[in-house]
Amino acid sequence: MKTYPHFLKLLTLFTLIIFLSACGYKPSSKYARSVVGEKINTNVTISAQDPQNTVLIKDAVDSAIVEIFHASLTDKAHADTTLNFSLTPPRYSAIQYNTDGYVIAYRATIILHVTRESKNIKKNYTAKGTYDFSVVPNAVITDQERFDAIKFSAIKAISSFVAQISAEGSRL
Repeated sequence: MKTYPHFLKLLTLFTLIIFLSACGYKPSSKYARSVVGEKINTNVTISAQDPQNTVLIKDAVDSAIVEIFHASLTDKAHADTTLNFSLTPPRYSAIQYNTDGYVIAYRATIILHVTRESKNIKKNYTAKGTYDFSVVPNAVITDQERFDAIKFSAIKAISSFVAQISAEGSRL
């Protein structure tokens, strides 16, 4: 078998150039972390109308901090940033009807108000999340359907907030 040393040298040089000249891609978590820091404290204002949902929001917020920001949760005294979340009461709107005119699908809408406090900066954000779910015609929304709708729409709202933070970090 015949080898081509010139071809192998060019291939090696080309491969080396490709590896050394990275495209500059950074995941959004890097941008978000540049805004919020490594240590984050979270507070969720408890709703007197719906305290169970507040627990769902707190769990979703904390898991998003760990999974998306790749940051650690800490107490307020040691935190780089404190995130204060408050939840508007969920809204349900009919989005689909059957042929008899009964509602068979709803959209739950959650709006999160977030205040980010870091050193000398205090900034407010608003994030919206929706979740569509179906119901049996002419039926009342069950507690389980309501909890699931709030949970999933809150997760979408938190993702929207993370996107806002990441966009802000990309401009720094």
